Amino acid sequence: MSTTDPSRPNLPPPELARRQAKWLAPARQWLLQQADLAWRRSVLDLGCGFGSVTPELVAGADGPVVALDFNWAALHHDPTPFAEAVVTCANARRLPFPDGYFDLVFCQLALLWMPLEATVSEIRRVLMPGGALVAIEPDYGGMIEYPPEIASQDLWIAALRQAGADPTVGRKLPGLLAKHGFTVKVELLNRLSPPAPERVDLLAGLPTNAAGAQELDRIARRARTLTGPWEQIVHLPFVFVTAILPES
Repeated sequence: MSTTDPSRPNLPPPELARRQAKWLAPARQWLLQQADLAWRRSVLDLGCGFGSVTPELVAGADGPVVALDFNWAALHHDPTPFAEAVVTCANARRLPFPDGYFDLVFCQLALLWMPLEATVSEIRRVLMPGGALVAIEPDYGGMIEYPPEIASQDLWIAALRQAGADPTVGRKLPGLLAKHGFTVKVELLNRLSPPAPERVDLLAGLPTNAAGAQELDRIARRARTLTGPWEQIVHLPFVFVTAILPES
C-alpha cells in the first residue's frame, strides 16, 4: 500500500497527487476559464506541492507563475513540473511578495492545511484590485457513504485533525472570503463518480491509532467485495470557489 510520508501528512505520494489533480481537472479547467486565466499576468500557485497543476497554470496564463509551497522536499522532488515556473519555498502566513503583486491566486487541496484566517488575509494582501482567488477544497463533514459498513468519515475527520488539517474547511471558506471583502461564487459538483480505490491509500497515510488502522483495514476488505455497479457510494463534497477582489 502506498502511503504518505508521516513527516509530511499534507502531501500524498506524487502519483496519488497526480491522480487527484487529474480527477479534478475538468472542474478546475472550467473554474480557471471563468476566472479569465488566459488574461492573468501574474499567478500564484499556493500550496503547489509536487506541482501537479503548475504546468497547467503556466500553459494557460499570460504571464509568470510562482509555485509556492512550505515543503522544500516537494518542490525539489522532480523539477519537471516547475521548469517554466518560479519556485518559492515559503509560509502562507507571511507570503514574500509586495501588496497587489498577483492578479490570480490558485489553491487546490491546500487551504485545509493552512491557518485559514491568516492565509486569507495574506491572499487578499498580495492580490491586486480585480484579482481572483480560485480555490478547490474538500469538506469531509459532508461525506456521503453507502452501505454503512464502508463508512470512513469519522476516520478521515479524526486523522486529518490529528495531522493538523481542517476537515471542514470547504464550508468555512466562502464566508471568510466575503468577510475580507471578496465577491464570492461557490459551486459544487453535480455528479457522482464510482469510488476511487486511492481513497484507502490516502487515508492510510494519515496518522491514526491501532483501532483506526484496524477499522480502515476492515472497511477496505468490505469495499473489495462490492464490485457491482453502484453497490457502494462514496462522495466527498468539494467546494469550488471563485472570489474576486473588487476594483475599489
